[in-house]
Amino acid sequence: MIIPFWPLIGGMLIGLSALLLMGTIGRIAGVSGIFWGAWAGDKNDRLWRWMFVVGIVVGTFIFHWLSDRPYPQINENFPLAMLAGLIVGIGVKLGSGCTSGHGVCGMSRLSLRSIVATGVFMSVAILVVTATNMLL
Repeated sequence: MIIPFWPLIGGMLIGLSALLLMGTIGRIAGVSGIFWGAWAGDKNDRLWRWMFVVGIVVGTFIFHWLSDRPYPQINENFPLAMLAGLIVGIGVKLGSGCTSGHGVCGMSRLSLRSIVATGVFMSVAILVVTATNMLL
């Protein structure tokens, strides 16, 4: 039996970061809200947000360096990737949060709104992947 070592470690680190953020400064680790606040939020509330965002990027490079796994490649169809990002951004705004805020933090707090939002995220993701694989 193969133990999914890297996903297990990654999941534990995501949970730990959410716990530390909530425990230290009382904030929910919703990446879209953190990222938006780093750009447009209160000037006195931006430093920790930028540190969180930079930590995500640097953490990605550290993971690939330690695991010797290939770095992600940019989609060959860049306009399609941009459109997908725009659609995700609209969904984040309509859903009042992203998968990290609802899926990791909200569900762990047993928030009904987050449980429903995560169910919608996952259902739409499954439908989009299925449709994309059938059409392309």
